[in-house]
Amino acid sequence: MRIAVYPGSFDPITLGHLNIVKRASRLFDKVYVCVMVNSGKSPVFTVEERVDFVNRVTSKYGNVEAESSDSLLVDYVKSKGGLFIVKGLRALSDFDMEFQMALTNKKLEPGIDTVFLTADEKYTYLSSTIVREMAMYHADLTKFVPREIIPDVLEKLGKAD
Repeated sequence: MRIAVYPGSFDPITLGHLNIVKRASRLFDKVYVCVMVNSGKSPVFTVEERVDFVNRVTSKYGNVEAESSDSLLVDYVKSKGGLFIVKGLRALSDFDMEFQMALTNKKLEPGIDTVFLTADEKYTYLSSTIVREMAMYHADLTKFVPREIIPDVLEKLGKAD
């Protein structure tokens, strides 16, 4: 069985993230979307909220499951029996950082490969940071965030009607 892990902060999950999940679900038998606890970030949404968001918007894919982890990514991947890490790339600047991370992960665990999926061109500009900023001003989020979580995003940022 080909098992992959798509890690990230997903604060919140965007349509760009969801595009990567959908494509990964076609490439692998099982995909774990892992909400990583990153000590260098201060997320707006709790880990539990982010896992819930991911599970809600990926429920249509029978082989995708969301979880969280505060462990080293390669340790989490091994615990799931995975051999692949999926990373989405929006721009060349993403590649520099992600390539460095992939080499580090390969050094830590030679049996795990990183697979890069380029973002669909309509999402190359999109990030969770941009979504949070737009939500603070009560912008229409329908082209940026899965519809199922828009009310949650707006409510959390205190601008819902």
